[in-house]
Amino acid sequence: MSATDVAVFPAPRIPLALKIAFTVFMAVLVPFYWITYGPTNFLYFCDVAMFFTLAALWTESPLLAAMPAVGLIVPQFVWCVDFIAGCFGVSLLGMTDYMFDPGIALFARGLSSFHAWLPFVLVFLVARLGYDRRAFPYWTVLAWALLAVCYLLLPAPPPDPARPNVPVNINYVYGFSDAAAQTWMPGWAWLALLFVGLPLLVFWPTHQVLQHWRGQR
Repeated sequence: MSATDVAVFPAPRIPLALKIAFTVFMAVLVPFYWITYGPTNFLYFCDVAMFFTLAALWTESPLLAAMPAVGLIVPQFVWCVDFIAGCFGVSLLGMTDYMFDPGIALFARGLSSFHAWLPFVLVFLVARLGYDRRAFPYWTVLAWALLAVCYLLLPAPPPDPARPNVPVNINYVYGFSDAAAQTWMPGWAWLALLFVGLPLLVFWPTHQVLQHWRGQR
């Protein structure tokens, strides 16, 4: 093989084993979630991030890896902290209480474990591929679109007893509880808070850290 061939076909930066393992996991998760919870379940930020991650693994695109990294690294690390606390019997934030609910099938809870390892996969991808600065505005616009759809078109809490598995309050657009909508402020004000707070307090700080660490010039 000549030097020209090497330039045209660079060595992959992501191990094939990781690509295959992630793809197999998604091949199990997607049909199970679709059948169990319905298609609207895939509008959660974390589920959208999984599809972006899958695409980033195979295309080795810095942008496709950076977008979910900006949006999900911090929330998923918070999930990990809450889960660790739950392992010691402490309900820190309540966001992982379902992982200890014996009423939920162990298989379903096992699939949800992706919240624990996804942030580490995203950090690894950014380390290998670099960070594309366009990730912050692109993910912000995508997040706004998802929030609007979830608030305007999808069910508010509480769940319908006739269809308890259908997701409600997707992406917390009605508050932090799936049992009832928040009453601290009008619904539109809560949504506006998410529109401003997520980019300002979550996406932008993550963007700053990643671009200083692995930002592409």
